[in-house]
Amino acid sequence: MSLRPGDPAEIGGYPLEARLGSGGMGTVFLARTSSGRPVAVKLIHQHFAGDDEFRIRFRQEVAAARRVSGAFTAAVVDAAPEADQPWMATAYIEGPTLTQRIATEGPLGGAELRKLAIGLAEALRDIHRVGVVHRDLKPSNVVLSPEGPRVIDFGISRAVDQQTLTMTGRVIGTPPFMSPEQLQAPRGVGPRSDVFSLGTLLVYSATGHGPFDADSPYMTAYQVVHEEPSLGAVPTALREVVEACLDKEPEGRPSADELLVLLRDLPADLGGTDAGGTVAGRTRDMDTQHHIATRATPAPTAPATGPGGSGTGSGRTPLGRRLRRRWRPVLAAAVAVAAIGGGVAALQAGGLGDDDHGPGGKGDRVAAPDVALPDGFRPWRTTVRGGREDIPDELRCVTRGEALFCGGGSVVATRIRAEDGSRVWTAKSPGVPVQGLHLVGATDDTVLGYRFAAEDAPQDPPTEVVALDAETGRELWSVPSGAQSTAVTGRTQDAVVAGSAVVTVDASNSRFEARDAHSGEEIWTRPFPSGTRCAPVPVGTGIAAMCATDAELDALDVTSPVLYTVDRASGTLGRPVAVDGPAVPMGFADGRLVLLQEYREGTALAGYDGVVRVDPASRKVTYSRLAEAYAGTPGMEDGTVYLSGQTGLVTALDPATGRKKWSRQTSVEGASGPVAGNDAVYFSSATGRVVALAPDDGRLLWATDPQADGLTGEQGASPRVTVAGRAVIVAAAENTLFAFDARKPPESG
Repeated sequence: MSLRPGDPAEIGGYPLEARLGSGGMGTVFLARTSSGRPVAVKLIHQHFAGDDEFRIRFRQEVAAARRVSGAFTAAVVDAAPEADQPWMATAYIEGPTLTQRIATEGPLGGAELRKLAIGLAEALRDIHRVGVVHRDLKPSNVVLSPEGPRVIDFGISRAVDQQTLTMTGRVIGTPPFMSPEQLQAPRGVGPRSDVFSLGTLLVYSATGHGPFDADSPYMTAYQVVHEEPSLGAVPTALREVVEACLDKEPEGRPSADELLVLLRDLPADLGGTDAGGTVAGRTRDMDTQHHIATRATPAPTAPATGPGGSGTGSGRTPLGRRLRRRWRPVLAAAVAVAAIGGGVAALQAGGLGDDDHGPGGKGDRVAAPDVALPDGFRPWRTTVRGGREDIPDELRCVTRGEALFCGGGSVVATRIRAEDGSRVWTAKSPGVPVQGLHLVGATDDTVLGYRFAAEDAPQDPPTEVVALDAETGRELWSVPSGAQSTAVTGRTQDAVVAGSAVVTVDASNSRFEARDAHSGEEIWTRPFPSGTRCAPVPVGTGIAAMCATDAELDALDVTSPVLYTVDRASGTLGRPVAVDGPAVPMGFADGRLVLLQEYREGTALAGYDGVVRVDPASRKVTYSRLAEAYAGTPGMEDGTVYLSGQTGLVTALDPATGRKKWSRQTSVEGASGPVAGNDAVYFSSATGRVVALAPDDGRLLWATDPQADGLTGEQGASPRVTVAGRAVIVAAAENTLFAFDARKPPESG
């Protein structure tokens, strides 16, 4: 459009030719350099020029735009952020915005939609690689140039290493395309907020409307935070990727690099939608986020044989762990039995240990085996505040002697008196926690937890294992920790307590490091086998290493994990044992490591359809098919594998044969467990509702009503119950803890 009366003739020596558009922050003009090159000049509105806070933000915009100038953005040509009326000139990109394209020609489809998705993911990759978060990715900020999409307007972006501004009274962003955290806690916004925005933008591109459209910005914002997206008209192949992008929690979303892999694997024409253009609804919990298959799961039929054992069939084709990484923490949290059991087993040379210890064994929990209550016990309830008040979380607890230690989220660790719930000490974490990463464990004199770096401390390690004195809470030492366990094992546990030592993965994900838990003195280090990345797995009275090749991890397709025993004294790895995967370690029973095989429909986890048993002595691997694919949160206790379903159905399986022992419908939706004690096995949800079942036949012993304001229908959480003698201690939503006598549970009804 032509210049208007009152528009300047030139800005910064650049003669203006036309007005390109105007927004809330400024007006954009078409201009020319002295050589005739077209540029877009953004002139900030005069009424913002005297706003010091806005000037700071504009300087950040200029700096961000300079950092990301590349193939998928508009390069900065010139800028004057300190001028009386600030301005910035960028290369002019010819083409309509995505908003204009959809308005005039309708939604995109097929190869055109796929090309747009890949181009935008590439743009985000380049933006994030230089440490910038865009924070306003929307259709009007995407220009469709002949060479591909370009992302423009970094007006509210920020560098990760900059302090976030909070502009009081102003909505920073565009609600239909903002992430939940951007609406709730803008200081916690990171790169995966842009991934959420990209997900909404792809829905808009494919359908002509957003996934959270409503009659008002307020209702739109509410839907972004609380409701499921509307994805019925999105092509089925693309929908699975979009669902991952629209996870309510940042850690549930792929990174831009991971997103690119998923998009490039899509068929060229993307295919169509489900019959009728609809998609069944999904239930998603805001704590752990799980993508649940909505179609009926076909039961496996023929027995098959796998390498090294019998009982599986040649008809079984393992499906890849396509959506498995730290951005799919669901599975990780689902089977992190040892993460809250403390993993307090002793390293033993050359073996995995006996079957009375370790995850799923009787020795996994360090609570006193007698059935007495702690001295002076009375039912109690408390809330432990962490370092980030804007992040609701759940704790996980372990007992050590008469002490109760809890941690998770923004609480590194806290010591609680089991008899009355009073706190002895608390150590807090300042940064944004990793989903499902709760507590490492405890020894006789040391507690170990995870700490996350604050946003304003980019020089700090993103994740650290921290050792605290069990008596005083004084920090003893800390070490940077890698973040490889979810990708390799499907569990969120990057460190393992083993006797008086702790085994971690170094920050570069290249080796194991064993230290004395109290002093921090290094005992040994052991590089990963060449071309692989590994994670520690607590088994029996020792640990094992579970490894996957770099190629499988980079392709997000871990189908052939390898297990190694670990020597206590030196960290030497034993001979490799290959496993037909994807498989998730459950625990130790009858001298064998037990794993569950995943069953997938496309890229979505639909359940578990097989049991793998590994004998560390003979290195024999035995496979057993299950009668059907069981969906739910898996766990293992006292030699039995349990799956607690989203609607409260609990199924017990014999890991030796794969046969179902019993199944029981309970009132505890989205329960995690199991935890054994007092001749019962316990399951509990985020609401604090607890059910006690008889281990032999699953009969209901008792159940409680909800005790906290949490979410139901969750899948994938690690066990929330801890047993201290006869006391049952439960962790619920928002760092709530409560305890009661197992013989006198809270009355129901």
